[in-house]
Amino acid sequence: MRKRHITCLLSIAAVSAAGLGASVPSASAAAPGDRVVHPGQSIQAAVDAARPGDTIVVRPGTYRESVLINKPGLTLRGSGNRTVIVPGASGAQPDNACAKAGNGVCVLGTAQHTVNHVSVRSLTVAGFASNGVWASWTDRLEVRAVTAESNGTWGIAQQRSTRSDIRDSTARANGDAGIFVANSVDEEGGATDTRGTRVRGNTVTDNRIGLTARRVRNLSVSDNTFTANCSGVFVVGDEGTPKAGAMTIRSNRITGNNKFCAATPRLPAIQGSGIVLTGTEATEVRSNVIRDNVGATPLSGGVVLFKSFVGAKNTDNTISGNVVTGNQPADLANEDTGTGNSFTGNVCTTSAPAGMC
Repeated sequence: MRKRHITCLLSIAAVSAAGLGASVPSASAAAPGDRVVHPGQSIQAAVDAARPGDTIVVRPGTYRESVLINKPGLTLRGSGNRTVIVPGASGAQPDNACAKAGNGVCVLGTAQHTVNHVSVRSLTVAGFASNGVWASWTDRLEVRAVTAESNGTWGIAQQRSTRSDIRDSTARANGDAGIFVANSVDEEGGATDTRGTRVRGNTVTDNRIGLTARRVRNLSVSDNTFTANCSGVFVVGDEGTPKAGAMTIRSNRITGNNKFCAATPRLPAIQGSGIVLTGTEATEVRSNVIRDNVGATPLSGGVVLFKSFVGAKNTDNTISGNVVTGNQPADLANEDTGTGNSFTGNVCTTSAPAGMC
């Protein structure tokens, strides 16, 4: 695994040196008053010197550091995969909470003072021990056109945050979820109302799980591509109040998520899962294309409703208007005993129990 990460990072660095790759939006378009960072300079130093409302423009190159943002209104903008942030050498990292936690770019507020209106755009974050982009206690965070690749846990992740917009990004080959949205990673409790967080237009591939939405409500997941993960979308709830759910999963393409992931202390083995709902209420799954997700685990299938592993049931979810074909052991599977779940108007061939197609 370490060899694979080193090879990946060398490839990224080579692309940076050649000046190839995505170019939207270009860091060359620095406006008067922007703080511009050149290769060999410190992104963190520019962030520390910035004032709320400033834009830090990071020129193409490879930057070996972690970056902590704890001021409102900042924009951190690179040049797509020509601006690459990777871990620094041991002992050379900045002495901040982001680096100490093994993360690449962090946006961190507190319960008393959220960090609002921060934008992280058009750069690559790769090879960090924990997470590529990590946010906690934020409001109206934008993560746009970011590539998060080969990070040890999550690619792009947030907790205790509201009204985020995660869009047009790529999360690839991360150790757990490519995109992770949670109420809290270190506390139990009811689901957090994200107040309309959006996950849209992303490409998520070769992770353990494409998107995990854990103990959250009021979330929109739309127009994404999930492929070659062990599971495409995993919505997780538990016995807490309020329950997870009240979200929309629509117009996504979820195909061939057939990577095998071994069992963990919390979950059985995962392979061939398109969308899995566990312990979720009032979630709408509609107008998705869910094809060729094939496996032989308890969670395998196109759309699977499964009782959560602490016994919470799925209730009042609607699965409608999806194209769900070529999935095994079934296109639609209701393995739960919860009430009010509806399967209507789907194009499918097989279901468990029979009769839902």
